[in-house]
Amino acid sequence: METGYELIEKEQIKELKFPAEDVLRYPEDRNQRYADLARALSLGNLEHGKIRIYFEDNASKKVVETTVWGLTDHRVILKQGNSIPINRIIKSS
Repeated sequence: METGYELIEKEQIKELKFPAEDVLRYPEDRNQRYADLARALSLGNLEHGKIRIYFEDNASKKVVETTVWGLTDHRVILKQGNSIPINRIIKSS
């Protein structure tokens, strides 16, 4: 796991506050992020495989190990109704 990220449980995501700004500056990085998330969705639906999602809330950088259950234009849907705004995701692996 990368340094500088706080590992959290998916249940903690509901307590976080997310600014509206995108954490990624360039359109090509945003396109890659969405492609990576689409792959994570396939992995989650086909194999129930977990991935790491690196993201930033209003306080710090965080990482969560989870399965992606859904993907909209604006949010990544996780188990138990948790979600992360796509514009706050740095990367997934």
